[in-house]
Amino acid sequence: MTTKTLPDLVPDAELTLPRQAERKLPNGLTVIAIRRESVPLVEVRLRIPFGRAPLAAATLLSQSLFTGTATMTMLDIAAELQAVGGGLAAGTDPDRLQISGNALVDGLPRTLEILAGVLTGAAYPGEEVVTERERLVDNIQVALSQPAHLARVALLKRMYLTHPYAVQTPAPEDVRAVEPEALRELHADRVRPGGAVLVLVGDIDPEQAIDVAEKTLGGWTGEARDGDIPPTPALQPGPLLLVDRPGSVQSSLRIALPALTRTDPDYAALTLANLVFGGYFSSRWVENIREDKGYTYGSHSVVEHFVAGSALLAAADVATEVTGPSLLETSYELGRIASLPPGEEELEQARRYALGTLRLGMSTQAGLAGVASVYAGFGLRLEHLREHSAALAAATREQVAEVAARHLAPSRAVIVVLGDAEKIEGQLAALTVVERSAQ
Repeated sequence: MTTKTLPDLVPDAELTLPRQAERKLPNGLTVIAIRRESVPLVEVRLRIPFGRAPLAAATLLSQSLFTGTATMTMLDIAAELQAVGGGLAAGTDPDRLQISGNALVDGLPRTLEILAGVLTGAAYPGEEVVTERERLVDNIQVALSQPAHLARVALLKRMYLTHPYAVQTPAPEDVRAVEPEALRELHADRVRPGGAVLVLVGDIDPEQAIDVAEKTLGGWTGEARDGDIPPTPALQPGPLLLVDRPGSVQSSLRIALPALTRTDPDYAALTLANLVFGGYFSSRWVENIREDKGYTYGSHSVVEHFVAGSALLAAADVATEVTGPSLLETSYELGRIASLPPGEEELEQARRYALGTLRLGMSTQAGLAGVASVYAGFGLRLEHLREHSAALAAATREQVAEVAARHLAPSRAVIVVLGDAEKIEGQLAALTVVERSAQ
């Protein structure tokens, strides 16, 4: 690996956090407002607990949420939002229903009024729901033709077994079976303010913005439904799962390793260990299988967090003929990071990247809103950024080596490969035990 001369690491200055306010409203909604003056916009992020909601209905609900109310059509909602320089959209993950958007600062009251109307009175009109349902089915069917999606589906099932996180994309036939009335019932049952968090970021006075939110959203009521998800199961290393995709010219290599939550004292050290291994372009894994050997256009590893647990995921798409060699080099790099401390310069380069991206992520209103909203979903606040930054700056080679030994050893890995089994099974079986599965 080519060494790079780095300037002296500037001691990490303590993060300066923007002015903010927080209030829990009588209806159970927590509102966090943060002042960021860069442009005259306000970012809106609302996260509603949605764990264990029926997958097909929850996914379609998020697609259909803004299709109309008793007093506004879908076009009316879009036009009203555009009139105040804004827009809103919804989506789901295994833990939350998420609504995001923005507006001109002067348009915040109207944006929240429209949002309140949707939260309390979404109608899910039949014709619009059918349109959104067909669009969702089409999108799922396209995804099911993509190797990256199929590889993730297989990896999640292998990681999580019977846990609710094991399946995160509904089957097309399940979506087709969802009727508008089922969406209305799910909305009434689960779209409630108890436990929800609204984040507002922009050129606003935080206390005044919360006053506006309380005035407009105070009529949204209802206790939170129990959507708690049990902790994720420990990863069970075993045979490599080979998912056959006949005729594929590439193999999708996916690996899961145990990780730590954001609040674990060793999380900063794990973050740095992951960066050294494969978490950014200057990492060992990228240098090895992309720059040195040319097996792939790109490989990447990242810690993925859900409320019920975290995992480190690594992904690379490689040419069919080098599937085995790619897995061999991947195992080598995992073994190396798990058994030898990183070099001083190597660690400092990863540290700089981590500290720089942390600051970059909160340098815009949208980035800051995203960070604050995600953190709030895990019970954290922006102050945690200061703690995490300090931990990144202080982590030693020995700490990084110790956490890598516990979490990144190849013996801890759950491995899935999707590709043409007839061409790659022999390559893989020469390295490890292989269990073959059809798509």
